[in-house]
Amino acid sequence: MQQPLDPGKLFVPPVADRVLLGGPRSRTEEARTLLRVAWDFFRGFRALHFVGPCVTVFGSARTKETDPHYQLARKMGAAIAELGFTVMTGGGPGIMEAANRGAKDVGGRSVACNIELSHEQSANPYLDRFVTLRHFFVRKTLLVKYSYAFVVMPGGFGTLDEMFEALTLIQTAKLQDFPVILMGSEYWREQVAMINKMADAHMISREDLRLLQVTDSVEEAVNFLVDKAIKPFGLKPSIRQPNSWLGERGL
Repeated sequence: MQQPLDPGKLFVPPVADRVLLGGPRSRTEEARTLLRVAWDFFRGFRALHFVGPCVTVFGSARTKETDPHYQLARKMGAAIAELGFTVMTGGGPGIMEAANRGAKDVGGRSVACNIELSHEQSANPYLDRFVTLRHFFVRKTLLVKYSYAFVVMPGGFGTLDEMFEALTLIQTAKLQDFPVILMGSEYWREQVAMINKMADAHMISREDLRLLQVTDSVEEAVNFLVDKAIKPFGLKPSIRQPNSWLGERGL
């Protein structure tokens, strides 16, 4: 009788999430998977423990430096750093690189949660610290855990995934006062219309949208961060010297 294929052996190199999501396996293999997940979390906690309050910027890895959205993300990264936040991204190229680069432009702090993929994704060169994780859900958890807000630039499936997960966590009160800023109003027009349609159909509450801001202006985004991510927690916006951030917990 032919033995069932182990999903972890179907791909070279094996990708951790394919193994995890590929169905039940032996108890021994499941225990090993559990330990790998725990190790991912441990490495993330250890790497990011002292990065201080972050604002995470999402967006497409495919955006070129000449794209206006790249330049907008770079300006936004600088503005976030000037508020005293650490800029966090997924660590890759495109929008992620632009935001990290903007933070470094003004001497701010720049970190990332990179992801191990079947095709290599190397970390961009504008990072003070980063951790490369095996599991997407671990990465998403860490990006929320260390952030006071999300800034969502134009992107694809991954960007939408992060945006709607944050909105779901806000809706279900898993996150408190967690602003989500969509930069690029024309790009997000259809998604925003769909969200409003949900509210009109009473699938969500209008109250769920109070922490969602759509704008093309860095200044408006900064004011929203001050109102929703700084004032509610009694934080004081202030720029830090680039080499003085290790060990700091507050802004």
